[in-house]
Amino acid sequence: MRDMAIVFDEQTTRIAIIVGIVVSMLWYERRNLSPGGVIVPGLVALFVITRPLVILYTLAVALVTCLVVKKLSDHVVLFGRRRFSALMLLSFLFAWILEIITSSFQGLAAEWQVIGFIIPGLVANEMERQGKFETLYTLATISIVTLVVLFVLIGWTW
Repeated sequence: MRDMAIVFDEQTTRIAIIVGIVVSMLWYERRNLSPGGVIVPGLVALFVITRPLVILYTLAVALVTCLVVKKLSDHVVLFGRRRFSALMLLSFLFAWILEIITSSFQGLAAEWQVIGFIIPGLVANEMERQGKFETLYTLATISIVTLVVLFVLIGWTW
């Protein structure tokens, strides 16, 4: 089994984020679609090969957040900053709860993680704004392009 405690050095993380921002901006100019925030694809690209389940859990938290905010908006007026704040706070809360629950079980905490506390909220915000399929398609495409560029720039190998 793979070591679940993979940590990326600062230089690789910086390059991934910069490449992700550039690719995101180019994609947005052509397609008018966002991957869930300009820093998201760079961070997702880092986990594609090393820990793909972390990406799935991050997207699951984003989807749950969308569903909860949609139900909540039936009872509370949520738009603009209020909606964004609700999405960010709830995604943070869900990621935190997941961390607390899984930290109780030895070995489970390393597998049940999300990419930061903010990333699911950024993705959820774009899902609400432009649609779930469009956001997921854009995030997948830009993350893969970012990953390929990282392979070329820093010489990653499979």
